[in-house]
Amino acid sequence: MEESIHRLKDIDGEITLLIRSRSLLDWDQETYMPEKAIDERARQIALLERLIHERITSPETGELLAKLGVDEEHAPGPGVYTDIDAAFLRETSRRYDKAVRLPDSLVSEIALQASLAQARWAVARRESDFSLFAPHLSTLLTLIREKADCLGFRKDRYEPLLDEYEPWLKPEVLDEILEKLKPRLGALLNRITATGKTKTNNFLSREFPVEKQKAFGRFILEKMGFEFERGRLDTSAHPFTTALGSSDIRLTTRYNPRHFSTGCFGIIHECGHGLYDLGFSESLSGTLLENGTSLGIHESQSRLWENIVGRSLPFWQAFYPKLNELFPDVLADVDTDAFYRGINAVEPSLIRVEADEVTYNLHIILRYELERKLINEELAVEDLPDAWNRESRKLLGVSPGNDSEGVLQDIHWSFGAFGYFPTYTLGNLYSSQFYMTMKKETANLEEEVKKGNLIIIREWLKNRIHQHGRVHPAHELCRIVTGSPLDHEHFLTYLNEKYGALYGC
Repeated sequence: MEESIHRLKDIDGEITLLIRSRSLLDWDQETYMPEKAIDERARQIALLERLIHERITSPETGELLAKLGVDEEHAPGPGVYTDIDAAFLRETSRRYDKAVRLPDSLVSEIALQASLAQARWAVARRESDFSLFAPHLSTLLTLIREKADCLGFRKDRYEPLLDEYEPWLKPEVLDEILEKLKPRLGALLNRITATGKTKTNNFLSREFPVEKQKAFGRFILEKMGFEFERGRLDTSAHPFTTALGSSDIRLTTRYNPRHFSTGCFGIIHECGHGLYDLGFSESLSGTLLENGTSLGIHESQSRLWENIVGRSLPFWQAFYPKLNELFPDVLADVDTDAFYRGINAVEPSLIRVEADEVTYNLHIILRYELERKLINEELAVEDLPDAWNRESRKLLGVSPGNDSEGVLQDIHWSFGAFGYFPTYTLGNLYSSQFYMTMKKETANLEEEVKKGNLIIIREWLKNRIHQHGRVHPAHELCRIVTGSPLDHEHFLTYLNEKYGALYGC
């Protein structure tokens, strides 16, 4: 038995190296690759993806799992293995059982078309012309539907796609969560709007030179405990984080000289992901357990840092003096309290990554409902821009003036990530529940933040969440950390208390 597990770990180690090599090509494509290199890069990625799939589905892996009596219906028994070995076998079996249902040719073709689509999306977004991207999206959707059919489902094709990003979560459970959130968020937004208080953040659209934004971003990353000897920060069309190794974590962001929040909060958000990737236990190094347990949990880390910490008054009481030092003329008439109110101004807007906390999840609901219809062939690609604009008016009360502000603003569909968007809302829910527990367990937490001590947060998250990697499924990790299952009421309480105080409603 022990010999079989060791052999599976050897195989997994090679798969991990291949996956990270492929990730390096992805990262380079989004940061430094010359534009005309895309065709060859797409073939390189497709080849690596096929090799990864072949390694995951090797007959030897199937034989070893069968020898150990582990498959989709028979998880490792408690007490038979260590917690880490049991989790390793659970995740190895889960990956194998899914992968063997997918033909090598389909896996390779999805990777090829996704690389081409990403490059075309970037051009279409720059030109604000959905028609440039639409044929690639149609091709990808055909392939993703085929993938869902191969994986199998109970009710609709969206089920196995959601499971890829949020394991074990069923669409009907997600629907129940979102249906409970939607009216409560709408009610809070209506209360805020009824106060008649106007937007107070026009100063964020003043001229903030990019080089000084970069200096402030690096300052905040260092305060958060990001280790530059184990990672770096670069610029891309859409912010993202990728792990190229245990000590090679790449963050990216984008900057807008006339919108300070874009770069600043993008950096804080991505650092939340990066700290998670840097915080895994060394005992998980080089294995498939050296990952976030779900994207909902991963997003909880970025959303906790970006919003609950990064948009808090104690955070800016600590770091606004540094910002003022970098931009003395720009912020001469803005004090700390005014800045705090400004970065938390609530107003329905077009761009998801720049949305306030109250309206953000309405952006996610819009994307979730549209992508589910696309996957289930209830919405045609050519009708997507109009559907987007219509639903934006319905949910947010605003309509995009062009494709870049609307249907082309997010990169996710360009690389076939259908099922990803709901994890942002799940991340918001987990983040508030985790933070509530952190406050109970950490004396004078907000006073420490006010002093500039962010390491106290990083260490709590590392010890309670990060180090476990994928050992515990998301629902189980939530119970371990907070003592109860995921509950959306924590998030609604957080929003109502914070924005009730800000707007007096």
